[in-house]
Amino acid sequence: MMRVLFVCVENACRSQMAEGFAKAIGGAAVDARSAGSRPSGVVNPRAIQFMKEKGIDLSAHRSEGLDAVKGIAFDHVVTMGCGDACPHVPAKQRHDWALQDPKHLSDDGFRAVRDDIEARVKQLLTTEHTESTGKKK
Repeated sequence: MMRVLFVCVENACRSQMAEGFAKAIGGAAVDARSAGSRPSGVVNPRAIQFMKEKGIDLSAHRSEGLDAVKGIAFDHVVTMGCGDACPHVPAKQRHDWALQDPKHLSDDGFRAVRDDIEARVKQLLTTEHTESTGKKK
């Protein structure tokens, strides 16, 4: 099983959406989690709303800090444009997706970030599956 952690500052938008996509796309083959360097404590209602448009329900998700994932060995850690606010979390592979925080964007801008995250998650999971099995998913 592939373990992946998505990290942003508040764990309210970007990382939550990435976790939702990874679980939906990867299914039982992926243990996806998200955390924030300074968690807000709540998932942004717009993230919940716009993920519903993709058939993914984030309403039960909670914004958590990095302490919630301490001690877990991750295959991939993906930071999401948080720069110095994202401390180092050990992983076999690290990725930095320089994504704009959508919380103050228009609805169309928010959806554009969401769709970018979806494409990146698909690419990450496809690449990992290809590398681990030698077969394209």
